Amino acid sequence: MRDTNPLQILAWHVHGSWMHSFVQGAHRYLLPVDADRGRFGLGRAGRPWSDDVVEVKVEALRDTEIDVIVLQRPEELAIAEEWLGRRPGRDVPAVYVEHNTPGAGAATTLHPLADRSDIPIVHVTHFNRLMWDSGLAPTVVIEHGVVDPGPRFTGELPHAVAVVNEPARRGRAAGADLLEALRAAAPVDLFGMAAEAVGSGPDGRGHALTGLPDLPLDELHTEMGRRRVYVHPARWTSMGLSLIEAMLLGLPVVAVASTAAATLPPEVGAVSCDVEALAKRLAELAGDRDLAAEVGRAARAYALAHHGLDDFLRRWDVLLARAVEK
Repeated sequence: MRDTNPLQILAWHVHGSWMHSFVQGAHRYLLPVDADRGRFGLGRAGRPWSDDVVEVKVEALRDTEIDVIVLQRPEELAIAEEWLGRRPGRDVPAVYVEHNTPGAGAATTLHPLADRSDIPIVHVTHFNRLMWDSGLAPTVVIEHGVVDPGPRFTGELPHAVAVVNEPARRGRAAGADLLEALRAAAPVDLFGMAAEAVGSGPDGRGHALTGLPDLPLDELHTEMGRRRVYVHPARWTSMGLSLIEAMLLGLPVVAVASTAAATLPPEVGAVSCDVEALAKRLAELAGDRDLAAEVGRAARAYALAHHGLDDFLRRWDVLLARAVEK
């Protein structure tokens, strides 16, 4: 328990891995739930969180004490006002977490809250803050903090592993085509939502790029640790939580040097825009378990130093306290 005054925080369950870290703090987290348990009423969704993470029925929110709202999608501004009868940022303090990189306009994309000076935008990477046009909104960067799954590298399988949700739909942005190029260097086992749909590739060589079903987080971490190297193929994304988790597991990483991943040091594996160079390093790491273990230890040390949970929660405590004090 950290030295802080507990707050009543209203937040929606949007990104499971980020929320898993966020609710480790010393507050009370109120998650809206409705009969359909849809996008805006998902509640806990069966997550094994503490009793401080509480499902609140939508119809009860007007009579619920709320110190601050943590928004994550533009639609939540109107939804919160309708459900609470209070305006975020005016009648009740609010902050907005921007998880994503901007859209097609990149550096010229105006953020949905750019005309609001009363709700700070929390970017999860410095790259995102640099690229979004946040307008009048005050901004701050709180990089991902991740619950440490512990070192699980065994490397018994001379394969690479990638975790990409909906690779077929997200296509080039997620780097699905790069997995096809990299699989010539080593077999790639692909996990994630809808990963099975792109498992075999057009030539039927399913043994080299194997699409596997989405797994519970603990099982996924164990399966990742059985492989020798993690592949991060995304061209356009925030710093992937699965990438950080892979380093914490003790896996070396081979990452496309775009967006925030470009800031990773080469000691964690390989970081480059040269796909041939990535493939060469992938082959070296997948082919040598001892080398992969050594580089993986450096990757874990980096992740612990830069994405530890304590600093993440401390920075959120400071931000939320400031929001409530205004």
